[in-house]
Amino acid sequence: MSTPETRAPEILLANPRGFCAGVERAIEIVSRALDRYGGPIYVRHEIVHNRHVVNGLRARGAIFVENLDEIPDGATVIFSAHGVPLSVQREAERRGLRVFDATCPLVTKVHVEVTRMHTQGREIVMIGHGHHPEVEGTMGQIEGGIHLVETQADVAALRPAHPERLSYVTQTTLSVSDAADIVAALRARFPAIVGPKKDDICYATQNRQDAVKHLAEQDNVDVVFVVGSKNSSNSNRLCEVAKLRGVAAHLVDDVDDIDPAWLVGKKKIGVTAGASAPETLIAEVIRHLQALTGATVRELDGVLETTVFPLPKGLG
Repeated sequence: MSTPETRAPEILLANPRGFCAGVERAIEIVSRALDRYGGPIYVRHEIVHNRHVVNGLRARGAIFVENLDEIPDGATVIFSAHGVPLSVQREAERRGLRVFDATCPLVTKVHVEVTRMHTQGREIVMIGHGHHPEVEGTMGQIEGGIHLVETQADVAALRPAHPERLSYVTQTTLSVSDAADIVAALRARFPAIVGPKKDDICYATQNRQDAVKHLAEQDNVDVVFVVGSKNSSNSNRLCEVAKLRGVAAHLVDDVDDIDPAWLVGKKKIGVTAGASAPETLIAEVIRHLQALTGATVRELDGVLETTVFPLPKGLG
């Protein structure tokens, strides 16, 4: 009879994990454009933040660029899931580029909120990470009037011209708790501030973070592996959620990133994945962890996601 000391390790799979509806839509847009028009198809910025997904599309003829001046006139361009500033949209139209917009509809919702708030004559605060393309796209929906805050210290330093007419929006892939803390700091300093009608943190971000909290708090895992690329905001936040609950966490792009030393003495191994990580990568990581540890695998119960976003006209 096995004892707790001799029992084989167990891999617990967070649920949900991996691709969300916005990511699936964005990848499908590039794939269908390649099928219909052939390569090259230009994509402004990485379509989603996953190295393996990007390399797979590149092999089929997608060319990833950061600026429209890298694209020939009349070519086909796809805007990434993170969204783009209005200036990029206007430049693409002026250049006669064929455009397919893969911006996640939940990011587009934030863009609409920014435009509405600006039309109402409000100053706007963007809660997010300044280096992230989603933030660039959202702040570029209007000319001026948006303040970026990344931390509570930024809130303390904020000097709006009209604090009585202040609004805020949020990057969709933030840590839920971090966003809540910054919103609380904004409300404490600017009591008249107005937020969006509905929380901007996307359903997939919320669900994946809740699943990691469950791993850490109810399932008492010893270590969590998050499958995702280093530039994936939501994947990094999943690591942070685990670490804030006292659990060791590692962000791994694939099996090559896994250090066997991380598994020594670990009996409960949690596995999850950011919203831009494909299931094939997750399966490879699980098989590798099993080979290293002899662990059994158990998938946890979780929220069933049924959201589906339609494709743009011309690709449906």
